Amino acid sequence: MPELPEVETVMRGLAPVLEGAQIVHVEQNRPDLRFPFPKEFKRRLEGKLVRPLKRRAKYLLIPLDSAENLVMHLGMSGRVTIQKPGDKPSSDLPNPAHDHVVFHLSNKVIIRYNDPRRFGFMTLVGDDELSSHKLFRNIGPEPLGNQFHASHLASAALNRKAPLKSFLLDQKTVAGLGNIYVCEALFRARLSPLKKASSLARANKKPTIATERLTKAIKEVLLEAIEKGGSTLRDHRLTDGTLGYFQHSFAVYGREHSPCSRPKCQGTIKRIAQAGRSTFYCPKCQK
Repeated sequence: MPELPEVETVMRGLAPVLEGAQIVHVEQNRPDLRFPFPKEFKRRLEGKLVRPLKRRAKYLLIPLDSAENLVMHLGMSGRVTIQKPGDKPSSDLPNPAHDHVVFHLSNKVIIRYNDPRRFGFMTLVGDDELSSHKLFRNIGPEPLGNQFHASHLASAALNRKAPLKSFLLDQKTVAGLGNIYVCEALFRARLSPLKKASSLARANKKPTIATERLTKAIKEVLLEAIEKGGSTLRDHRLTDGTLGYFQHSFAVYGREHSPCSRPKCQGTIKRIAQAGRSTFYCPKCQK
């Protein structure tokens, strides 16, 4: 499932063609995706001007001049493609049978939402409802924002018995992190995914040195992944159809039985299951 870097790269790809444009026509080719579309979906979008795009956690937000926001989640296989006037047909385009929503813009650009598995969804949320909406009201701070720092992480971890991996995947702790980037950040911070979350806080509620390392590692791995267009393991593509390539930089994710890449560490990457998900780490240098 796309994580923060993948959604961020999609948002950055859409911004130049969507922002300031009018949605002239919407093709809605089915009544639902993962969930039913909201009532009068087409009517509430057509004729509206698009304001500057946003991202919240793993959600793409397309604000409209009607004071509503088109909220999109890409699910497992959702892909957004842009067709500009004069573009030559590409052999890499997804099967058009799965083009469930198509947006025709005033600048003659066509944006297609293609989703073979239909695990993604779209909804409309008013500006005044965003912070209290069920999708967003319990989400923690953005990991690349000023509200995410070691003190926040320590405060959230106080007395928490959950393993570090599960703690970081909890969207109430921090927004947008998923399996891939938690594994990679924990490796960079030299922390075991099995370690208790409470270890991030001292008795006086102050962050530990390890907490400072982990906060820095989370920010660094996300910024690097965004720069490289995210990770393409199966379905993720940028809006121009190209692949993300951060997967070539994985230190642990998907590298079971491989030697640890940390200098002088003679460990071997191990895979374990935590809460039904695969966790990859080096037992020798992640303590």
